[in-house]
Amino acid sequence: MNYQHGFHAGNHGDVLKHVVLVELLHLLTAKPAALAYLDSHAGAGRYSLDSEQAGRTGEWQAGIGRLPGFAPGAPAAAGDDHEPDAVPEVVARYLALVQASSKGAHGRTYPGSPALAAALLREQDRLRLCELQPAIAKVLERGLAARDRRIQVFQADGYQHALKALLPPPERRGLILVDPPYESRDEFARSVAALATALTRFATGVYVLWYPIKQASGVAPLLRDLARLPAKSSLTLELWPRACDSPLRMNGSGVAILNPPWGFADGIDHWLPWLADRLADGRGAGCQWRWLKRED
Repeated sequence: MNYQHGFHAGNHGDVLKHVVLVELLHLLTAKPAALAYLDSHAGAGRYSLDSEQAGRTGEWQAGIGRLPGFAPGAPAAAGDDHEPDAVPEVVARYLALVQASSKGAHGRTYPGSPALAAALLREQDRLRLCELQPAIAKVLERGLAARDRRIQVFQADGYQHALKALLPPPERRGLILVDPPYESRDEFARSVAALATALTRFATGVYVLWYPIKQASGVAPLLRDLARLPAKSSLTLELWPRACDSPLRMNGSGVAILNPPWGFADGIDHWLPWLADRLADGRGAGCQWRWLKRED
């Protein structure tokens, strides 16, 4: 595996994925019962936006760098005509966590999914994080787990561990994030197969699958397969800063949610277009969301 998320942290795909994750955890923690958070491909937990990796691609500047309130004191993005108080509440919750991640740090940092989840979860909740690469698993262990007894890190294959061995969680309530690197051509098929297995072990879990979009037609088979899974309900949100017409780069991304909690779909028509407008980067930019399956 050659993937290094430090090159891509804070890009438009991260923004969409993490806004969704924060909102899901916000809703799920409204109930007092303990919640399990499982991450199949956890990454390092936090990323420096001042690093050589981030500077080489500059992807964050077209992602989190375009949102108001990020890096206080920095100039607004070119063409910015939005007032900070117009930020939708769903996005504002996410931005507050991103801003907080840089407090006390040397330079600008961006929180990965484990850090966002750790900031939102409560004393009674638990985080179980899988990361296959040994060096990155050690960074995750030192950076988050060593200071937080709620967190366990497993240097393991996420498909086999987070989506199989660790299910069902003792808490009987859980959110499982599946965010593979998509280095192999069969990653869509592997993700769907792993989710199918997971649902047989933990049918009521909330499952979140992030996926890249290069060409719009390329994700149609994935969505058809996801719609066939035995979840009670499922929906997908997609955002593309530019036209999805080139197989050579990631033009957008999507997040599929199986068994979304009640109330999650409320307001998507407001905050998703707002976000797409802020991240637009050329012709053909846009967004959409739709149900893949509605609960009977």
